[in-house]
Amino acid sequence: MKRTQFSREMRRGEEPAVAALLQRAFGGQDEVRLVEKLRRAGDIAGETVLPSDDGIVGYYALSVMRSPKRWLCLAPVAIDPDWQGQGHGRRMIGLLSEWARMSGCYVVVLGQPGFYARAGFSLERAARLSSPYPITNTLLAGPGADVPEQSLIYPKAFEGP
Repeated sequence: MKRTQFSREMRRGEEPAVAALLQRAFGGQDEVRLVEKLRRAGDIAGETVLPSDDGIVGYYALSVMRSPKRWLCLAPVAIDPDWQGQGHGRRMIGLLSEWARMSGCYVVVLGQPGFYARAGFSLERAARLSSPYPITNTLLAGPGADVPEQSLIYPKAFEGP
């Protein structure tokens, strides 16, 4: 039986395995290029992997938002297609949302509301944010119960080619 290990910070030299996972999970190179751009720009705040007996089967990146200061953006998030539907992504992101709450750091994600809400992110708390992306799919994790109005400015790598 194949098992995962504990999620942990990505290590130097694991970039090719992460790129292969992103390619497999998203069926293309867009997310691979996004991560490479974020790394080159120095905008990555942290990268987390979920190792298994077979290698890396989960990944997420946290990037530093241009605004508001000290806020983070979660993207991309990937679970190997052969490992999806087993709760690995929800557990990884659930730990992240709890870390955000306890550390006092806000983390923004643009994605599927059902998935991220089950992992501790809030669609309602993000309602006071303005963004160049669809706010209806923007969720927030972090401290407190309310969020002041904020304009989100993502890292330049999110602006496209």
